[in-house]
Amino acid sequence: MAKKDYSAITPEVLKLSELCADNSVINSELYAKHKVYRGLRDINGNGVLTGLTEISEIQSSFIDDKGEKQSCPGELYYRGINIQELVGGFIKDNRFGFEETTYLLLFGSLPDKKTLDEFKSMLAGYRTLPNSFVRDIIMKAPSNDMMNTLARSVLTLYSYDTRANDTSVPNVLRQCLQLIALFPLLSVYGYQAYDYYLKDGTSFFIHEPRPELSTAENILHMLRIDSKYTELEARILDIALILHAEHGGGNNSTFTTRVVSSSGTDTYSAIAAALGSLKGPKHGGANIKVVQMMENIKENVSDWADEEEISAYLSAILNKQAFDGSGLIYGMGHAIYSVSDPRAEIFKGFVKKLCDEKGMEKEYILYSNIERLAPKVIEKTRKMYKGVSANIDFYSGFVYNMLGLPLELYTPIFAMARISGWSAHRLEEIINANKIIRPAYKCVQTRREYKPLSDR
Repeated sequence: MAKKDYSAITPEVLKLSELCADNSVINSELYAKHKVYRGLRDINGNGVLTGLTEISEIQSSFIDDKGEKQSCPGELYYRGINIQELVGGFIKDNRFGFEETTYLLLFGSLPDKKTLDEFKSMLAGYRTLPNSFVRDIIMKAPSNDMMNTLARSVLTLYSYDTRANDTSVPNVLRQCLQLIALFPLLSVYGYQAYDYYLKDGTSFFIHEPRPELSTAENILHMLRIDSKYTELEARILDIALILHAEHGGGNNSTFTTRVVSSSGTDTYSAIAAALGSLKGPKHGGANIKVVQMMENIKENVSDWADEEEISAYLSAILNKQAFDGSGLIYGMGHAIYSVSDPRAEIFKGFVKKLCDEKGMEKEYILYSNIERLAPKVIEKTRKMYKGVSANIDFYSGFVYNMLGLPLELYTPIFAMARISGWSAHRLEEIINANKIIRPAYKCVQTRREYKPLSDR
C-alpha cells in the first residue's frame, strides 16, 4: 500500500476551502458599527484594558497639561525597576544577569547574594532531562521547526510529571522553574537532532550543561561543537535574554498564557499554547524576517554608505516592489513604542563592540544608516499616526547572526527568555483571578429557517 501524503491538498479540499472563504468574510464596516476593537486595540491604537499586573510596565506616552496624549521615549520597567538601570547594574558589576532578572520577575524583588547563589544552584539542579528523553523524544522525531519541537517536548514532559495537573502555587512554581531551566536544553538538543538527521549535518553531539555556567554561557557551550565562546559573546547573549524576558501582559504570547491559565489547565498546556503564539512571524519570528530582509538589501544595494541608494531601495520595499512584497520594513515600528524602543536602545550600544570583534564594521554602517533613514522613508510614503523607530527585532537578529547562531534557533532563544515572564504571569493569574477569561463576540449572521435535506 502506498504511503498516504497527509500534507497533500486534494481537489476536494481545495473546493471546500473556496466555499469556506466565500462564507467567512465579514463586512469590515460592521466592526465600526458595533464598536468592536479589532486586535483588542482601540481606534487610536491603544490596547484595551483587560487586566492588572505588577510584573512589568511599558511607558511610551504621557498626558500633557492640556489633557492631550503625547509620545515620549519608551521606557520598560521590571517590577518597577527601569530596564536600563537593571542592565546597567549588571554591566557595572561585570556579571551575568538573566538568572537575577528571572528571580525579580517571579518574586518581585532583587535577591541578595546568598539568595541569588541559592537560586542559581536550584536552576542548575533542574537542568536535567528525564532518562532517555533525548533519545526517545528528541532524536526519534526531529522536526524542521524548532518551536514545534520545543512545544512537543514541553507537552511530553507532562507525562513525566506525577503532579502534572496540580495547580497549587508551590507546584506551579516548581514546574515553571524546571521549564525555565530546561528550555535551553530542549531547544539546543532539538536543533542538534534536526541538523544531523534532516539537514545532513556532519556530527551529532550532546553537551551536558555545566552547573557553574550562566544560562547564556550554557547555550553557547551546548550549541558549539568545541564549546568555545568569548566573554563578549556570552554577555551580549545574556543581555538579549534579559531584554526579551518580559514585556507587559498585553503581548500576544503572555496574554495567551493568562487566557489559558484562567481555564484552570496545567502548566505544560499553558506554556505550549504560549509557544504556539510566539512562533508567529508577527510576534517572535520577526527577527528572522529582519535578517532575511537585510541579506536582500546587501545583495541589491551596492554602496552600503550611500544614503540615496539605501533610501531608494527602502522605498521599493515599502512599495511592495522589493524583498518579499509585503510592503514592510521589518524591524521598524512597534505596536506600543513610537519615539524609541528602550530594548533596542540598550542593545545597539553593544552591537558596535561585537561588530568590531567580528570584523563586521561595514554591516554596522549599513544597519545604522537603515535605522536612521527608514523612518524618513516611511513618513514620506505612509500616513503616520505615531512615530516610527527601530525595535528590538532590528538588532537581535543582527546580533544572533554575528554570534553564529542558526536561524532556526532565533525564536526559541526568544522563548528561552520569555518563559520567565510567562511563568510570572501564570502565577499571578492563578493567585489573583478566579474567573475564566471569556471575551465577547457579536454574531452578525442573519437568522434563517432550517431546510430539510430533501428541499436543499
